[in-house]
Amino acid sequence: MRYILDSSVAFKWGLNEAESDLANRLRDEFRQGIHELLSPDILPIEIGHAFTRAERQNRLTQSQSLVLWSDIMTTPPKFIRSIPLMPRALAISSQMRVGIYDCLYVAAAELECCEMLTADEKLIKSLPDYPIIPLSSLGT
Repeated sequence: MRYILDSSVAFKWGLNEAESDLANRLRDEFRQGIHELLSPDILPIEIGHAFTRAERQNRLTQSQSLVLWSDIMTTPPKFIRSIPLMPRALAISSQMRVGIYDCLYVAAAELECCEMLTADEKLIKSLPDYPIIPLSSLGT
């Protein structure tokens, strides 16, 4: 399968939390060539942001953060340039009142004619008519 990988899924490759088993299975299958993963080129930045937030929450240390981020970057998805996605992302963000970063992933899914895979249930509920599926659906 071909998916747009959301940072909430890639984050689970680094930090063990709910559904990390599904995220890691996806990663293993990506490494085996079973899945094609794509993402806007903001993914490394968003993952870095999530790790530094986890540091502030005392869920991991600064050195762990760098190691985990580096590990994720050993098997990154194919990156899609964000700038060309901006007009569509802005339209979705303005219309649906959802953050622009999330809308870049949605715009990428539309452009690539595939589904966006996320662990963000709130986002799925906010954008019910868009090509977004929950990470949990891979467990079925």
